[in-house]
Amino acid sequence: MSIVCTGSIAYDYLMSFPGYFRDHILPDRLDTISLSFLVDSMVKQRGGTAPNIAYTLALLGEPTMVVGTVGEDFDDYRKFLDQHAVDTSYIRTIQGKFTASFFANTDLANAQIASFYTGAMVNAGSVSIREIPRNKVDLVTISPNDPGAMRQYCEECVDLGIPYLYDPSQQIVRVDPEDICVGVQGCESLFVNEYEYELLQKHTGYTPSRILSEVKFLVVTCGKEGALVYAEDREFKIPVVQSSSIVDPTGVGDAFRGGFLRGYRLGMDWQTCGQMGVLAATYCLEQRGTQNHCYTPQEFVERYRNIFDDQGILDALL
Repeated sequence: MSIVCTGSIAYDYLMSFPGYFRDHILPDRLDTISLSFLVDSMVKQRGGTAPNIAYTLALLGEPTMVVGTVGEDFDDYRKFLDQHAVDTSYIRTIQGKFTASFFANTDLANAQIASFYTGAMVNAGSVSIREIPRNKVDLVTISPNDPGAMRQYCEECVDLGIPYLYDPSQQIVRVDPEDICVGVQGCESLFVNEYEYELLQKHTGYTPSRILSEVKFLVVTCGKEGALVYAEDREFKIPVVQSSSIVDPTGVGDAFRGGFLRGYRLGMDWQTCGQMGVLAATYCLEQRGTQNHCYTPQEFVERYRNIFDDQGILDALL
């Protein structure tokens, strides 16, 4: 039995421009703008919400698989996931397309010009949760993806009686409000950051009390303020973990979800689940890229116990 992670699967191409974009933009010529920037560096990173979450789950010993669609350029990425105990058998290659890709060029002022190529992600709905034997699925995460696929997975989970975590994230601005309502109404849990939480309420018209009435538990991440977990008519405040260095915040939310879910699957209390989430997020924050951090369950437990008193319950990770 395992957690099935659905969501984007992508490559991130991150470039650095050793100057300022503003120096090369002519405000009175925007209708004929034509620019090309010679960059100093470029790195290609593995990314996408589904494999990011799955990677952290795998580090913590949780059986997990990724469901989605990729392009013909995915072979090296697939090998990496396979080597890290992530089941890729339900990742389908779409011939004639590239894997979804994010291209970002950042200048010295941290201004950014970026493009996102959806690529094979647009075909995500061609892979169905119904294809996976029911006895292999305990929980599904539905994270940002092709909007049609997100609704499809919500409906399939409800039909099959599979609990799911709904994580609309940045797709809140793209997904039809009715689809967001469907996602919230059918889910076991809802994960959002504090801005997305406000945006979700605006788009759906749902009040916080209405949302809490629909879900078993709600998790709202709050950046440097930690996170809030709402469950069993209580609010649990999760503090941040002091990091050794802050290198790159990309993928931190996905790592949090992986850490939290591992604790949840082991039957941990809500406070411990949240604290596992913030520690997993901190590991990601300390490295550049969303899947470049690495630790053993033993190392994770040791670091956790230097911060929090788990009274021995994290022995279950070992």
